Amino acid sequence: MGVNSTQDGKIGTITLDNPPANSYDIAFMRELDAAIVAADQSDARVIVLKSASEKFFSAGADVKVFAASTTQQNMDMIRTAHTALEKIAKSDKIFIAAINGHALGGGLEMALACDLRVAKEGKYLLGLPEASLGVLPGNGGTQRLPRLIGLNRALEMMVFAERVGPDEALKLGIVNKVFAAETFEQDVQAYAEKLADGASLAIGAIKRAAYDGFTMPLSEGMAHERQLIEPLYDTADAKEGFAAFGEKRAPNYQGK
Repeated sequence: MGVNSTQDGKIGTITLDNPPANSYDIAFMRELDAAIVAADQSDARVIVLKSASEKFFSAGADVKVFAASTTQQNMDMIRTAHTALEKIAKSDKIFIAAINGHALGGGLEMALACDLRVAKEGKYLLGLPEASLGVLPGNGGTQRLPRLIGLNRALEMMVFAERVGPDEALKLGIVNKVFAAETFEQDVQAYAEKLADGASLAIGAIKRAAYDGFTMPLSEGMAHERQLIEPLYDTADAKEGFAAFGEKRAPNYQGK
């Protein structure tokens, strides 16, 4: 198994475990697809995508497999990867990529498909170096990176096959947080728990409004926002949030 899944209360974990570098092929992507579906259907509120390797988050697609495959076989793998990663955006749960080592090519593209990314302090690299192989980042990199950090800087990174460290990735906006190496796992857990303890229905609606509205004209996005907020007023979570505010206490959200 190249992909393992577990759940601890409100937090689900998908672990990439394909030594030595978490490189992937179509079978790996099918496993990841199944893990994403299972996580989405679970009662976990937050899903952490992490690596079992201490050195690599993922080195991306297995280049040797690509080189030995036909164009049709390579495109089958890419379509499988697109289908799997698109399910993250369609889920109402928040997916967090916990990057603890090299995230290159398709490895970074897996992280880019997540809603949030946190990184471990260290001397490793993140980038989309496919141009150095004569191809382009084909698992969503050309689309997600420009939307994340802006077209100009993303294009420069991709055409020059540039790799950056976690601190530079934070400055660019590729990752949301950089945590100290010695406390990385605890910090990721605390980050996920804070989200998991939140109003999951509202958080899911925020994700939906932001993702869907990003490609809409402003007027359509505003209408979509109104559609999403209206049912929230009738939820137990909203009533609890308003009550907790008035009573000056921490809310206890149930996802209802």
